[in-house]
Amino acid sequence: MSATPLPSSGASPLDGPRTCDASGMIDIHRLFRHSFDEAPSLVRGVRDGDTAHADAVAGHLGLISSSLHSHHEGEDAKLWPALDERAPSCAVHIERMREQHAAMLVQLNALDAAVPAWRAAPSAETAAPVLTALDGIQAALTVHLPDEEGTVVPLMEHVLTKDEVEWFAKHGRSSTPKGQTWNMLGGILDAQPDGGDAWLKKNMPGPVALVWRWRGKPSYARYRATLEGRPTA
Repeated sequence: MSATPLPSSGASPLDGPRTCDASGMIDIHRLFRHSFDEAPSLVRGVRDGDTAHADAVAGHLGLISSSLHSHHEGEDAKLWPALDERAPSCAVHIERMREQHAAMLVQLNALDAAVPAWRAAPSAETAAPVLTALDGIQAALTVHLPDEEGTVVPLMEHVLTKDEVEWFAKHGRSSTPKGQTWNMLGGILDAQPDGGDAWLKKNMPGPVALVWRWRGKPSYARYRATLEGRPTA
């Protein structure tokens, strides 16, 4: 189901002042779109029997899957209850978000279950259920993300506080496994329309952005080379 207008009946929560900036939700959505869009080609790029390459790609699939799991778990735990309480006129949209999350979870669980066999013995046969699950995730994201961006993100900016929005950012960062911070940041930047320059200026203090350029960016380049089966420097 595609995005639909907010309800016209009752007191609209969008009539009040803007209370926070929820644009970070769009940024993380870009990451998920980009990461899952390219995932099938990464899987297909692994030759039969190349367990080293499969291990790298499988680790990446686990990273993006766990990130999406965590993102939705945070929304299920904190966002929907807050919107239920503060924007009851939008209940139909929030219920649709819950249903879409449940549908997405089926596909994510299928991916998580299919990856180990392919990781251990990469072949066309073991890759097939991985690719099927990725197709299911892409289809679910195609429905869910624009719907959430059109209905929920504007609502968040009128009913949540700055601290509450920051909780979601912290929750996402805390879910990143140790040693994967640069790779997640690189993925976020790759997904930005301008390659990430504006995102860095907005979200990263100058010293941190310099560390990214000196250390993080080369590390991420090596990670990408491994994923794509290219020689690393």
